[in-house]
Amino acid sequence: MLPSPCYIFSDAHLGVARPERERELLAFLRSLRGAAGSLVVNGDLFDFWFEWRSVMPRRAFRVLAALADLRDDGVPVLWMAGNHDCWGGDILREDVGVEFHVGPWEGTLAGWHTRIEHGDGLRPREDRGYRAIRPVLRHPLSVWAFRLLHPDFASRLAHGSSHGSRALGPGDGGVGLRRIAFDTLARDPSLELVVFGHSHARMLDRAEGGGVYANPGAWLDEPTYLRVDEQEIAVLRWNGSAEGDRLHALDRRAEEALRHR
Repeated sequence: MLPSPCYIFSDAHLGVARPERERELLAFLRSLRGAAGSLVVNGDLFDFWFEWRSVMPRRAFRVLAALADLRDDGVPVLWMAGNHDCWGGDILREDVGVEFHVGPWEGTLAGWHTRIEHGDGLRPREDRGYRAIRPVLRHPLSVWAFRLLHPDFASRLAHGSSHGSRALGPGDGGVGLRRIAFDTLARDPSLELVVFGHSHARMLDRAEGGGVYANPGAWLDEPTYLRVDEQEIAVLRWNGSAEGDRLHALDRRAEEALRHR
């Protein structure tokens, strides 16, 4: 269970993001101390993340420290593995203290029955090539072999392939993931909220059956995020405060609110 209010952001791609984006993200994370009930990092926080046994990417230090501070304050932090930062391990889980989760997560988020995925590889036709190579990239033997490379060389190699991955992103304005979210809500009437990232397309939309699809967009492009409490889901833009500028919001429908009393 992720307590209310839950803040959600995605796709910061630190390492290639402009310096001001990283400064804004640090300020945002620090503002959540005392304000957030929980936090979800929905993938691709870093443009490249990998853990050697005693080495980690240098650019990660300040952001990971801010996440560790939230955990020290007792704020649950769920980090969903993205396609750029799926190789998380002991540093994230033990030293930072986050719940690093690979694959879909389903549970109660701020009172909503929710399914969260980063969103990579979900489109049936467009993502076939990526789905074919993903098991190879994440196989333990591939991870073991990559760990044998010197971190400087390995990081340069990975950042080169990451650039290609971003250039070949979804490219459909988020329509494909919206369709998958609505299909997911239709198949499981108990679901109230589906959250994706990955598409870099900010969305907040209600399906025909009443369930909601939410995507915070990419922090890399614009510092936007979601705030979810028991009554509403809001898309906010960072303005120096965790309350942010409200861009769009959806209330929980009256009949749904009654069901949860």
